[in-house]
Amino acid sequence: MFAYTIRRIIATIPVMATVALFVFSLLYIAPGDPAAIIAGDQATPADVERIRASLGLDRPFLVRFGEWVWHIIHGDLGTSIFTNLPVWHMIQQRLEPTASLMVLTLAFSITLAIPMGVVAAWKHGTWIDRAIMVVAVMGFSVPVFVIGYVLAYTFALQLDWFPVQGYTPLSHGFGPWLSNMVLPSLALGAIYIALIARITRATMLEVLSQDYVRTARAKGLDQRAILYVHALKNAAVPIVTVIGIGFAALIGGAVVTESVFAIPGLGRLTVDAILRRDYPVIQGVVLLFSFSYVIVNLLVDLLYTLFDPRIRY
Repeated sequence: MFAYTIRRIIATIPVMATVALFVFSLLYIAPGDPAAIIAGDQATPADVERIRASLGLDRPFLVRFGEWVWHIIHGDLGTSIFTNLPVWHMIQQRLEPTASLMVLTLAFSITLAIPMGVVAAWKHGTWIDRAIMVVAVMGFSVPVFVIGYVLAYTFALQLDWFPVQGYTPLSHGFGPWLSNMVLPSLALGAIYIALIARITRATMLEVLSQDYVRTARAKGLDQRAILYVHALKNAAVPIVTVIGIGFAALIGGAVVTESVFAIPGLGRLTVDAILRRDYPVIQGVVLLFSFSYVIVNLLVDLLYTLFDPRIRY
């Protein structure tokens, strides 16, 4: 187990290096001259040259990339062009809302989706199965922002159960924090719930047809024990895989969800930076999201060994 863990950690190093190279290249592969775009239409050639020098575009690519990586290793993601604040400081200010949204969405999605998939497989072919699959298809089909607006209109404006928009820090109390996060988490988690539920159902149907499950039933074991102890454990690897893959959908959906519910998180920061062509901020946020995705997939690989000890590749 220890050797496998070390191998998986080492394998992420070239992946992270490739991600860092791509993120840094955003400044160079963007259409047009980034310095001219940032300077605006009324800028003089001297203004454009000054911005180009501040971005390092007047120096060789590899030299600039090496310096950027060196600063990242030391915790420096650069300085915002427009606010003149350190990028890491700006990320820290917006990190709690996004982390709260992602963690709560994961909790909601896994808690709801896995039982839905298990019940759908258990009641295969019945109206319960069809109803769950209809919900899953709707979760895939309806865009996140539409679900967000429907939830806000129904539960915030009409029923007045939750706030319409905004974010309350966790330090101000668990109740107000949770009240602000329920609707955004449900809106963001809709596609995630649909994905996990469908994969859980498909995998459970395959496992429930195995001989050892029929033997357990013949011995008179409790149905709940058969489903959640014997069958679900053996179906866990594909489910964990899709949970890790779906994390990318959460990252993309967070940008839209934070805009709909006016949450001052990293998604909003990314949108504002893109509109202002604030490339250091864009690079810092994209790098953070990319590395988070790599780490999540590393954790998924390590979880494989808990559910299936035969995995040692």
